[in-house]
Amino acid sequence: MSELVKHIINHEASVRDALIKLDKLASDAILFVVDLDKILLGSLTDGDLRRGFIKGLDFKTNLSEFIQPKPSYVIEGEESIEKLEIYKAKNFKIVPVLNLSNQIVDIINFKHTSTVLPVDAILMAGGKGMRLRPLTEKTPKPLLKVGDKPIIEYNIDRLGKVGVKNIYISVNYLGEQLEEYFGNGEEKNLNIKYVWEDKPLGTIGSILLVDSFQNDDIIVMNSDLLTNIDFADFYKLFKNLNADMAVAATPYQVDIPYAVLEVNGTNIVKSLKEKPKYTYYSNAGIYIMKKKILGMIPHGEYFDITDLMDKVLQMNLKLVTFPINGYWLDIGKHEDFEKAQEDIKHIKL
Repeated sequence: MSELVKHIINHEASVRDALIKLDKLASDAILFVVDLDKILLGSLTDGDLRRGFIKGLDFKTNLSEFIQPKPSYVIEGEESIEKLEIYKAKNFKIVPVLNLSNQIVDIINFKHTSTVLPVDAILMAGGKGMRLRPLTEKTPKPLLKVGDKPIIEYNIDRLGKVGVKNIYISVNYLGEQLEEYFGNGEEKNLNIKYVWEDKPLGTIGSILLVDSFQNDDIIVMNSDLLTNIDFADFYKLFKNLNADMAVAATPYQVDIPYAVLEVNGTNIVKSLKEKPKYTYYSNAGIYIMKKKILGMIPHGEYFDITDLMDKVLQMNLKLVTFPINGYWLDIGKHEDFEKAQEDIKHIKL
């Protein structure tokens, strides 16, 4: 049963029906009372019922007499990160999501969802995983299990945790297995769709196969990554800097085992650094971009995301980076896969 079904009750239901539903919800015991059109009328808890009985209401009284008429909520599709953070600080557990007609369309349970990012996401899962043969001869790389579930499922679950509902998976090689495994996403309370590459389109070209994105911003990521990236912080940086595109970056440290001389154009030594360490940031395969920049991608042609970044820079648009301070692993080779199997025992994704 979905969170939405568990937490809503029609205003014509009996007080007994409400008590039964509240009892089943246990520590999540709050109901949202709606009319026949699912328009929110108010909230209802055990405490509301007790206070009603004290005032003289009884089991025959209409539920609308017990409710709190102005519950807190967020609006679907609006920027609601700050509002949700306020609700969490006030120890709210459950918050309804309304559309512009005041109908309840979703329920946020902070045990399962930390925030709601107004973005769509697409995961690139069409590669053949040649470097992981023979493991990928009959199984697409994203479905190889790390610990107790497939690589790609960690990413999908992490997106779901930050309220990303619309997820596309770009597939090709053995893609029917991915379709069979995730279906339409209903079991995860997600909306999962698939786009099929009939020919290789690079690391971003297949995004144009999506009919339409519902949100103005899009998360794009490789499906064969293991990471605990904070998507909410990533998105906040993207919005706060008013970026057109943001790329997550992972630190790569180079240790020089010798003293390094820094010289000018006439070979005069300006400084000396003994065994310095240099930190560079590499593309981590996770991006956020404004939907409008998809117009820079040619239709039906092989096109890599690095080509898109070049175009963004050429057009003097804003490209920013987000350093990943947590865990990140690109599973490309057998040694990466073996490392992932060990790492998953000690990290939480």
